[in-house]
Amino acid sequence: QVQLVESGGGLVQAGGSLRLSCVASGNIFSINYMGWYRQAPGKQRELAAGITSGGSTNYADSVKGRFTISRDNAKNTVYLQMNSLKPEDTAVYYCNVRTVVLNTWGKGTLVTVSS
Repeated sequence: QVQLVESGGGLVQAGGSLRLSCVASGNIFSINYMGWYRQAPGKQRELAAGITSGGSTNYADSVKGRFTISRDNAKNTVYLQMNSLKPEDTAVYYCNVRTVVLNTWGKGTLVTVSS
């Protein structure tokens, strides 16, 4: 099993920044992919950003140029730096970690962007 602990959410004004962190523990021998998904009220969960073990990244079009995903393999941690935040970025952000056999989700951290 893999356990995920997310942190860094909160309330920020439009134009501000936040940095999310997600620490993985447990059976983390072979993490292939780490990502951040988000779910706004009344909407489906969607990918915000992802990063492979090799460092390749992908982003939702809506966050390109504003969000940056990174990972520290030594610390089993993935980060999401969010800049120029907009009210439409308000959502619960979920960490997602995939190994060869597991697909694990964190409990989520709330990001609220006020206008």
